[in-house]
Amino acid sequence: MSVSPPSPPAEAEPYDSGMLDVGDGHRIYWEVRGNPRGKPAVVVHGGPGTGCAPRAPRAFDLDRYRVVLFDQRNCGRSTPHAADPSVSLRHNTTDHLVADMERLRHHLGIGRWLLYGGSWGSTLLLAYAERHPERVSEIVVPSVTTTRRSEIDWLYRGVGRFFPEAWDRFVTGSGTGPDGDLVGAYARLVEDADPAVRARAVADWLAWEDAVVSAEGMGTPYAARPSAGQTALVRICAWYFSHGAWLEEGALIRDAHRLGSLPGELVHGRLDLGGPVHTAWQLARNWPGARLSVVESAGHLGGTETLRLVRAATDRFAA
Repeated sequence: MSVSPPSPPAEAEPYDSGMLDVGDGHRIYWEVRGNPRGKPAVVVHGGPGTGCAPRAPRAFDLDRYRVVLFDQRNCGRSTPHAADPSVSLRHNTTDHLVADMERLRHHLGIGRWLLYGGSWGSTLLLAYAERHPERVSEIVVPSVTTTRRSEIDWLYRGVGRFFPEAWDRFVTGSGTGPDGDLVGAYARLVEDADPAVRARAVADWLAWEDAVVSAEGMGTPYAARPSAGQTALVRICAWYFSHGAWLEEGALIRDAHRLGSLPGELVHGRLDLGGPVHTAWQLARNWPGARLSVVESAGHLGGTETLRLVRAATDRFAA
């Protein structure tokens, strides 16, 4: 006889939510969970283009935190959605997303908030924090990336030496040679007028993403997404990465000194093949208030020990 899992506690459900008009025809979805009088924190999701994860609040004691989640432009429940091929991504850049975070903070009446997010989310929250350090109380990052062009090249080319069969399929799908602009090629393919071409490009991109994390034992987290979410993810990822996220190369690490003694907890897996720990180490060296913990058994997607360290940090900051 199957047994249904217990229902989540009431405080795990959003107590407030809405759609915020951020201009350019965009409306972003937001929700708040936890204690309305708790310490403000915002979850900055990865991707770009994945939407906020309902399991993200596990990183917080919801009795002590007021946790804000939001879907970045064109993904999740935000509108217009990138699954529609007619939707332009022209007004979706790092600068736009940083401005959206400020609008959301002001809309919710928050003075300062803790920033939490990993992978692409760490790039966006670092860009935000370096521009608005006075609005940030602490930062917690599992899986550090800064979306440098060198990091993008590693993820879509360099790490292929560990997965040569999968990378060969990824190259073949791009229609370029192994020395070509793979990310740029996929950015063009997912905008093709032929829906079959777009669908094939989405499938090939997700197959590569899943190959990179295949050793972490978590199945195929990218291909397992709903089809609309898959399309939005690949369109937005290819759009951002083909433009280097509109960031000066190395600027987020170079300017980390602007964060000064602002407390930061960085947690990174030693076995993160797609985003090697070197980036986290460089960031920690340039940010006086940061502490780096390397989890020997974890990869990009983290795991039990990563969550334990993250939760310990948020518990400490709540005090």
